[in-house]
Amino acid sequence: MFRIRFHGRGGQGMKTASRILGSAFFHAGYEVQDAPHYGAERRGAPVSAYVRADRRPIDERGIIRCPDLVVVADESLLAIAARSILAGIDRHSILLIVGHEAAMVWQERLNVPGTVLTLPTDAPRFSGVACAGAAARLVGALGHDAMTEAIGAELAGFGDKAVAEGLTLAEAAWQAMAPHAGCVSEADELPASRHAPPEWIDLPADPVDAATPAIHAGATSAALNTGLWRTLRPVIDHERCNRCWWICSEFCPDSAITVAADGTPQIDYEHCKGCLICVAQCPPHAIRAVPEQGVTP
Repeated sequence: MFRIRFHGRGGQGMKTASRILGSAFFHAGYEVQDAPHYGAERRGAPVSAYVRADRRPIDERGIIRCPDLVVVADESLLAIAARSILAGIDRHSILLIVGHEAAMVWQERLNVPGTVLTLPTDAPRFSGVACAGAAARLVGALGHDAMTEAIGAELAGFGDKAVAEGLTLAEAAWQAMAPHAGCVSEADELPASRHAPPEWIDLPADPVDAATPAIHAGATSAALNTGLWRTLRPVIDHERCNRCWWICSEFCPDSAITVAADGTPQIDYEHCKGCLICVAQCPPHAIRAVPEQGVTP
């Protein structure tokens, strides 16, 4: 069975990538599962998607614990341990990172036992189609026609222009991965001893009036404290900050960074969801990520 994980941020098209790859496998005669995995839908938040493909019926369910291929569309996610991007990677696994850093650099930084590849791309942030094209070439079990047919089917609802642009992105990724075509192989069936028990998290129950709020009026998003979703919070070192306010504030997908009259950025922790895009984009590295647990409000 092929087991493939996609990791990216909301809006980059990881759900679309899994659907395209799953459809390509289906057109090639495989039994397929493909499913996204995320919580509240919001741009910039870490998301993942899974694809399983086999010539036999698939009885396995849930998160892929031992992947054959892991595709990372946003390299900044690798710094967030809570996303478990490297979980389950062994010598058999292939890790594909979209970005311009050399594969050897990532191999040394991450110290993973499997092979690390990179996909240099100048494509826009919505790179799910490129990820699907690269994954299809690495798998080797899928022909070019299966990939293009899947892209046409999955993007048809967005119009001919979107299909044409998607085919161009996928073709470029397909060609870029040509030296590594077929390097992803099916792993042996997992014995029961390899399946770890679920990592249950006990959550305290909130009172009903807090757990089930109802906001019926318009323009009341400010009343929704989305900052409670964070696991990591961005913290600005104002001594290092260059006051290049337009970068962090513009890249924040939820406009949670405001700018004072002197150009000093301020983070609205009531509504900052902890996507950490500002950490990745800050040129002088004046913003760092701090675990939310134990932080003094």
